[in-house]
Amino acid sequence: MLNINKVKTYSVLKRKSKVKMRDFAQIPRKGMSFSSFYNSLPNILKARELREIAQAITRAHKLKKSVIFMAGAHVIKCGLSPVLIELFRQKVITCLCLNGAGIIHDFEIALQGETSEDVGEALEHGRFGMGRETAEFINQAAASGVARGLGLGEAVASSISAAKLRYKKLSLLFQAYKYKIPVCVFVAIGTDIIHQHPSFDAGMTAEGSRFDFHRLSEEIIGLNNGGVVLNFGSAVMLPEVFLKALNLTRNLGYKVKNFTTANFDMIYHYRPLQNVVLRPTQRSGKGYYIVGHHEIMLPLLAQAVIEKL
Repeated sequence: MLNINKVKTYSVLKRKSKVKMRDFAQIPRKGMSFSSFYNSLPNILKARELREIAQAITRAHKLKKSVIFMAGAHVIKCGLSPVLIELFRQKVITCLCLNGAGIIHDFEIALQGETSEDVGEALEHGRFGMGRETAEFINQAAASGVARGLGLGEAVASSISAAKLRYKKLSLLFQAYKYKIPVCVFVAIGTDIIHQHPSFDAGMTAEGSRFDFHRLSEEIIGLNNGGVVLNFGSAVMLPEVFLKALNLTRNLGYKVKNFTTANFDMIYHYRPLQNVVLRPTQRSGKGYYIVGHHEIMLPLLAQAVIEKL
């Protein structure tokens, strides 16, 4: 029989504790400024990590290191383009990476101030993605721009910049082009609605993405000793591209160490966890994974950075 009277105990007063009252949240107050609200968050777990990410971004900005922003198309569909455009204007983001859907939604917003069709309803009648203007503009921009030696991102961005589009001030590509921020676009053939159209040139599109892959690799060199990579909402495409581009730079002899990565998404995904957060920073630097909706987390992070600039 166990004799629990012989259990060994210790004084909790002498024990090391991980949670301390100095790290607690502050009481909510009516009329708080953002800075006061931000400082009122507990210095615990993800609130502490959010602060560390914001500090890493502002430090990279001051050191003139790369701050690479990778985004799935839902970041645009959630109405967050104005937030990113302000970060362009403040010269915080140094490189924007999108997938093929990103440039589609960006163009449609520039054209008509709205985007995102009802897929289920359109699919039933074979009309999904058959919008004429979107396919003709982007496919023509890609073919002509890449033929001139541009990457896919710059090809579409320069065409949006030159076009008379009523709402182009809301276009990420236009604003990035305006502020001379490289836009890298990575496409998987067959994944985007414009690939269904006869105007689609797979060869030119692939060549444009290859060009952007090399452009991203050049930007990655600037991560060394203080840069930041942010991935919002790309579960497969951009994490895979980033990992290969990072490997390419190291293979070519460039030292790319001691940088910060952060993945923001609504759930945990395997590839962003491995290819953005863990593997690139496994021997130096630090990686973070924050779960939350883009329409809340990106404005919160951006405002925290703006406050510190």
